[in-house]
Amino acid sequence: MKLRIFYILTLLILLSACTSSKQKSTTFNLNLGVMSSMDYLPLAVAQKSGYFEEEGLKVTMHKFFSANDRDAAIQSGNLDGSILDYTGAAIQKAGGVDLYFTSQCDGTFEMIAGKHVNLSSNQNMKGKNFAVSRNTVIDFCTDMMLKNESIKESEIIKSEINKIPLRLEMLRNAKIDLTVLPDPFSTIAKSDGNTVVASLDDLDLHVTGIVFTKSAIANNKEAIKAFYRAYNKAIADLASKPVSDFHDILISEAGFPEALVSNVKLPNYRLATTPNANDLKAVSVWLKEKELIPADFDINSIVNEEFNPKLIN
Repeated sequence: MKLRIFYILTLLILLSACTSSKQKSTTFNLNLGVMSSMDYLPLAVAQKSGYFEEEGLKVTMHKFFSANDRDAAIQSGNLDGSILDYTGAAIQKAGGVDLYFTSQCDGTFEMIAGKHVNLSSNQNMKGKNFAVSRNTVIDFCTDMMLKNESIKESEIIKSEINKIPLRLEMLRNAKIDLTVLPDPFSTIAKSDGNTVVASLDDLDLHVTGIVFTKSAIANNKEAIKAFYRAYNKAIADLASKPVSDFHDILISEAGFPEALVSNVKLPNYRLATTPNANDLKAVSVWLKEKELIPADFDINSIVNEEFNPKLIN
């Protein structure tokens, strides 16, 4: 009887130790809003590779197919963070939405001319019909690329087509002459014989990044630090491994058609870093010229540098 009691007591002690151990181990949680893009790819790789889990972090990715729906989810407090462009984030921040860029992203935008357009030089873009989404990052990129070619906005025709898939379809059917597209849409457009005439990379501009809300930063600092440790592991994979290693993720998460995965060129992914001051300044100048933000709005107010991975590893 005494021996039986001894075994029971021993078992209880062991169970108590296990329970105590579980209570001490912390699992962080983050809810992120994403859309299919090359900026989202590092997050998808980190998720699929188990890097978030290794850091004791559970990341729930909420996939959106509309930027408006994603922004509404941020504003309603249903998301801790998201991938956003600087133009949209600045407009939201000026409107009272408390969000902050903690790092920049490396995806780019390309200006694509339809194969029906004869461009012996980029100056021949004058008078052509450009499809844009007004007052968005697409509009900003269009203006920056045209400015680089010394072409004024008044020298082209701008048609407002908000949805990216529709702009792509109109380009393919010669309903518009040129438009600016991110991947995977630019790769799809090029596969049809349409031509790249300019790229944001040519201007050394980055206009997208990862944001977290004021609430998430205040209440989930350790989770965000863990997020970036996992993120940088994924960046290292993307920088060192062949594109073929990410075949399935490029299809299921980034939205590339399977037939085009072999054509994919990955961006020059870099370890997470805070947004570049010159990029932010270019966005600020453009937004103020368009009167989309107040003249006294400080674009640097949308940046939080405390999660720079150089400081948290």
